[in-house]
Formats: sequence, C-alpha cells, structure tokens
Amino acid sequence: MQARHNDRKLYFEELALTSSEFYLSYLNKFKKIGKNLKVLEIGCGEGGNLLPFAEQGCFVAGMDLNKTKINTGNEYFAALKFGCDLVCCDFFGYKSAYKFDIIIIHDVIEHIPSDKKRKFMRLTIALLNSDGVIFFAFPPWQMPFGGHQQICRSIISKIPFIHLLPQRLYTAILRVSGENSDCIKELLSIREAKMPIERFEKLYKSVGLRCVDRTMWFINPHYKQKFNLTPRRQSKIISHLPYIRNYFTTSCFYVLKVR
Repeated sequence: MQARHNDRKLYFEELALTSSEFYLSYLNKFKKIGKNLKVLEIGCGEGGNLLPFAEQGCFVAGMDLNKTKINTGNEYFAALKFGCDLVCCDFFGYKSAYKFDIIIIHDVIEHIPSDKKRKFMRLTIALLNSDGVIFFAFPPWQMPFGGHQQICRSIISKIPFIHLLPQRLYTAILRVSGENSDCIKELLSIREAKMPIERFEKLYKSVGLRCVDRTMWFINPHYKQKFNLTPRRQSKIISHLPYIRNYFTTSCFYVLKVR
C-alpha cells in the first residue's frame, strides 16, 4: 500500500494540485469557472479535487460514504478558510436543495455495482442544471492496475494485470499473499463493477447523455504527483481502437451533457 493511502493530508494536497493543473483548466472550456458556480463531487473523500474550485469562488459540495474522510475534509477547508458542504451519506440517498453546474465523478463509476450503475447515472442527471456538465474520470478495467490492486499490502500491489486472471486463481493468490478478507472483498467488488471504455459509453448513451469531449491518457495526470511522471495523452490511433485501448489507457476523461 502506498504511503498516500495512510497520509490523508498528503493525498488531499496531491489531489488539489492535480485538480488545479488539469481539471480546472479542462472544465473551464465547457463551463466558465468563477464566483457562484455550483460544483459537486460524488465520492469526494476529503475534497482535494474541490479545493481549486473553492479558490476560484465556486460554491463546492461533496458527499462520501466515509465519515472520517468527510470530517477531515471539513477540517481542512475550515483551516484554509474556505466554505464547503461536505456530507457523509450514501449517494442513493443524497438530497440537495439546489442543482449543480458541474458534477465531478472521479474514480468512482468503476466502484458502483453493475446493477446500480444506470440508477446512479439517472440520479446524477437529476442533480444537474439544464446546461450543466458532468465530468467523469476513471481507469479502464483492463489497464495495468485497473483492479486497484495497489491497495494491497503485499507484493500484489506492484504486479500489473494480475487482476485479469480468472477469479478463483486471483482470489487464491490474494489469500496466499496474506491479504486480509476486507481487502479481498473490496478487490472482488471492483472486479464485479469493472468499467471498460465500451461499457461506459454504452451506459451514458442509454440514459440520455451525450459526449461533449473525450480525452484518453496514456499517463494519467495524477501520476505527476504520485510518481513524478509527465502526463501524456493517448495516441489518437490507439484511442479509437475498441478493446485494445483499454490495456494502454490509464485514465479516461469524459465531459457529458444531457441531450
């Protein structure tokens, strides 16, 4: 397991830097970022992605299932003297008195159970202003660490593509490697909820969303903070090759609007 998974302040700061350098400017092309713009992040953790938007005068809100992260995030924002509305709840029960201009869903859709993904998308649309945009970012299932095996404490955390093994073999290797039952349960839930690019595109079209922009990354922008790697967009040729692109793309950016 990487240190940032334990050092939450470091993780918060890294997310804020990535968001400031890549997400803010990217989304500004589709929605002018500024005072009074309402921004929601679903699955916000401590809210690192939201900080740059707050700095630009946006009203920021977020929700997450993890109460500790929400409480910590509220403390971080208060210490920086920025207002926010971070709440702990299940998204399927989330209520808001207003709608949002931008909804951020970063590394979340691949965790939503397959039988709930369509409902998740429809509830997200219900929170969006008529001219608002939804920003999705997620790792395709088949990419080297698409199984999120980096959360493991054993050597498994460093082995690419191991999550693509047959489930019984994968589970057996996790057990033999000493991973605890909670970790194995989470990894298998991610396996069930996996999100290849093709499945995602079929999903958003089925609920009445259209793609305003799609950017695929060979080197994920967040890897600049995590691994000191220079972000690099996927080649246009590979990004248009169904199925093959999933193995060589570490992150997908989609900006969606209601048709």
